[in-house]
Amino acid sequence: MLTILQGERIGRTAALFVGCSGAVFDQARRRILLTRRADNGRWCLPGGHVEPGETVAEACVREMLEETGLQCRVVRLIGVYSSPGFVLDYGERGRFQVVGLHFEVEPIGGELGLSNETTAVGFFVAEEIAGLNLLEHHRERIADTFAGQTMPFIR
Repeated sequence: MLTILQGERIGRTAALFVGCSGAVFDQARRRILLTRRADNGRWCLPGGHVEPGETVAEACVREMLEETGLQCRVVRLIGVYSSPGFVLDYGERGRFQVVGLHFEVEPIGGELGLSNETTAVGFFVAEEIAGLNLLEHHRERIADTFAGQTMPFIR
């Protein structure tokens, strides 16, 4: 089960983990797709870790398909996130400071659905997201997604 730990430079107590997440907009570009995790019931952006031998874009496309059923293509980099104040604790699997790359992605096929990692999916506007039980480190990524800045954020 995933637990989020926070603290001043807590990343010093963890290994590095390269991950990615993807933002899918609805047709009106007002809402983005979120998933609810099966392991802790919290909402998040679809995404996960980069596996050896794949690029970050390939990892993002793979994770989108695994978690949502959507085949996607990467449109642009929204931001790079590496806060040493957040650690993902996976229990026996270890503790990790995430270096995360967040992309805007566009569906090109597949069918939206659930997976063994998700219990719900849905499109949400920013105001609805504010009230969700959301992974803390995804709030900044979501705000940056809605900001519409053309240059990537580096945080």
